[in-house]
Amino acid sequence: MKFIKDYKEGDRVFDIYLCKHKQSAVTKNGKPYETVILQDKTGTVDGKIWDPNSAGIDDFDSLDYIEVYGDVTCFQGANQINIKRIRLCREGEYEPANYLPVSKKDISVMYQELLSYINSMENEWLKKLMEAFFVKDEAFLTNFKKSSAAKSVHHGFVGGLLEHTLGVVKLCDYFAKSYPMLKRDLLLAAAMCHDIGKTKEISLFPQNDYTDDGQLLGHIVIGTEMVSDKIRMIPGFPTVLASELKHCILAHHGEYEYGSPKKPALMEAMALNLADNADAKLETFTEILEGTSETGWLGYNRFFESNLRMTRMD
Repeated sequence: MKFIKDYKEGDRVFDIYLCKHKQSAVTKNGKPYETVILQDKTGTVDGKIWDPNSAGIDDFDSLDYIEVYGDVTCFQGANQINIKRIRLCREGEYEPANYLPVSKKDISVMYQELLSYINSMENEWLKKLMEAFFVKDEAFLTNFKKSSAAKSVHHGFVGGLLEHTLGVVKLCDYFAKSYPMLKRDLLLAAAMCHDIGKTKEISLFPQNDYTDDGQLLGHIVIGTEMVSDKIRMIPGFPTVLASELKHCILAHHGEYEYGSPKKPALMEAMALNLADNADAKLETFTEILEGTSETGWLGYNRFFESNLRMTRMD
């Protein structure tokens, strides 16, 4: 099959994809059409069915596997598929592994690396808390390894949450070595826990969509509650240390306008915010560059609010 990342404007599409999402809409002239999000392991692409009542369009729904026939066009700098025909596929016609985006890095290797940071902790309380999550809680750990770090913006793939968490931990470890005032164990524990709420905020693939709690509470609040619940299971856990750790989680988005319930009041919270932001933005930029065959200027990007360009080494 030809993967989504390899399509360019003008290509003809004739292959099987997972319909991640389907939504009916109406044009300004009152004509019905449908928007679908097609997915394979390399990413997603927006598709438009301008004549949904056509005889060539089978009945299908979200999370169905469908054979798509159409043309690749470009709309606002992004590929879009003008869909002419759709056939609902039967089990056995497709290989599910081709449709779930997965981290390019080995999940078991990343997990062992995360454990090595836990084993290096000297604070007995934080080490015990991290082990409660990442060693002893099998249900949490299963979801953590499979979860994405976002619905679409960055690390939106199986193993993405683990990859992002490890990336933030590594940056925080560097900060701790460079700035001795930072409490390394507190910072590393905060880095490990800053996004654990995403295991409950976003459903696992193939849905990879916001849950009810994700919509109502968000991962920052959910993660803080998860940490509070685990701390209550550790008799004698220092009250001030618990508050400092939870503050780091609550403040890791840095600014109120970015959904942060608190702004950083601790040096560790500030360092975590910087590490989280750096890993997320650099991964987002990486995914943009990997997702295009263009060279030079790539056009305006809403996330970065800038016209982006591929680096030239000549």
